[in-house]
Amino acid sequence: METIHRIGPCSLVSLSLALLLGCREPKTAAPPLHFVDIAAESGLVHPTWCGREDKPHLLESGGSGLALLDYDGDGDMDLYLVNGWRLEGSEVIEKGANRLYRNRGDGSFEDVTDEAAVGDEGWGCGVAVGDPDGDGDPDLFITNFGQDVLFLNQGNGQFTRAENPPGIDGWSTGAVFFDADNDGDQDLFVAAYVDCNLDDVRHAQRGLSWKGDKVMVGPFGLEGKANRYFENIGKGQFADATEEAGLSDVGLYYSFAVLALDLDHDLDLDLYVANDSNPNYLYINDGQGQFEETGLWSGASLDKNGMAQAGMGLASGDVDRDGWTDLFVTNFGDDHSALYRNLGGGSFADITVEAGVWEPSYKPLSWGTVLADFDLDGYLDMFIANGHIYPQADHAPESKTSFNQLNLVLLGGPKGFVDKSSEAGPGLAVRLSSRGLVSGDLDGDGDLDLIISNMDAAPTYLRNDSVHAGHWLMIDAPNAICIELSAEDWHRRIDLTRGSSYVSASDPRCHVGLGPIDQVNVKATWSNGRVVRRDNVKADQLIHLNPEN
Repeated sequence: METIHRIGPCSLVSLSLALLLGCREPKTAAPPLHFVDIAAESGLVHPTWCGREDKPHLLESGGSGLALLDYDGDGDMDLYLVNGWRLEGSEVIEKGANRLYRNRGDGSFEDVTDEAAVGDEGWGCGVAVGDPDGDGDPDLFITNFGQDVLFLNQGNGQFTRAENPPGIDGWSTGAVFFDADNDGDQDLFVAAYVDCNLDDVRHAQRGLSWKGDKVMVGPFGLEGKANRYFENIGKGQFADATEEAGLSDVGLYYSFAVLALDLDHDLDLDLYVANDSNPNYLYINDGQGQFEETGLWSGASLDKNGMAQAGMGLASGDVDRDGWTDLFVTNFGDDHSALYRNLGGGSFADITVEAGVWEPSYKPLSWGTVLADFDLDGYLDMFIANGHIYPQADHAPESKTSFNQLNLVLLGGPKGFVDKSSEAGPGLAVRLSSRGLVSGDLDGDGDLDLIISNMDAAPTYLRNDSVHAGHWLMIDAPNAICIELSAEDWHRRIDLTRGSSYVSASDPRCHVGLGPIDQVNVKATWSNGRVVRRDNVKADQLIHLNPEN
């Protein structure tokens, strides 16, 4: 006999509700951004030092930078990590050697410092990557507290130290290689901060009152040190041409990061310099290596209220997709970082509030930063490395801040940026006092990963595990001024930037998130007017463009 199972009214209602809710409730979507810290398992375990624990001198607040470069020509981005010194009282107890890590091809690293002969033991601050000797291999310029160093790549996995390097004997910070005068070789700009010596650092006392405690003095009250520009006179030899080029640091401002890129679309490289507690510098190039400082009237030196800020790190990118490269400057805590929209014609407008950047950037003390499309949806996102300069912040609860801080990631879109830090994976839960920051595709999966240098700690290595919202293209076009991409009624221009972040250098290749577009036409332009075109390029690959071929 067949058994009939009857459904009562209560069961029927419950079933109906379950079906209804099941239809209406969407599946939980994966967060658009997701980062995981894999530093330890990837071999990045050595700390970078910066003085004493209580940081009595301003030098001990700056930390150090890092760089991505393919030093051995195998197609993978390797890592150079700059290091400082460790002090106890007035004594130097460890000179932290810089380190070069070779990428094994899977995003993990091995230390090859000794084999490559690049373990400089100066008190390191920043690094620039370029090819000043023109042999096709990436060289390294290290800014130190002391004499700067130039390592020349021999093309066999080893470097030699240049005998008479350009640079500054003192506290230099950011640096950038760029062809300032369009003669085909790379010149060098070096930023400097404060004029002081090692005895000043060793015997410093905390003398500034802050939140009921004594902290380091500066930068106000300390004498600035002048930035310098060095012209490449051939075969990697340099001559100081600061005054002749119009790049004199008349104000002796406290300079940190520096970028070189074509901001006015005249096929030469302009300079933008982040200055701490002073107006930023914007130097416009006339195409012959002569510069005019236009920061104040351009709108890119002060914030919307006409106030100078504490410029630390720099990033560039076309955040509003109008074809003009915008500028982003990180800032001290309790004051917002600044996003300047490029209006064309050498003019900029502070759009920090309108773009959604003001609120998330206000409280942290920010340093390294990048603008990059982490989820490949076609919009630039923003990453900011944070950390206070005063360890005493941990003992000042009224400041509502701390020495170690969380980093920030903001998701870009058509209406600006949205803070996604709290939901962007365990990598954003790392709390340290961070400084330098670089981005690059370190594991070959098409999206951009991040490495961050930290004060008195090992680096943070954030593997990008974000859901891909679209396609991507990587373009290797050494020394090009700009890349243009097109597909039907879609067009993008990317002005290639030399230098990046805070005293650091990211992957020099051009990475573009394409969103739904799976095929594009590519045009690369160099400062001498040479153009290379490639049509109908399929997405999701790396391509190489060279005007000589």
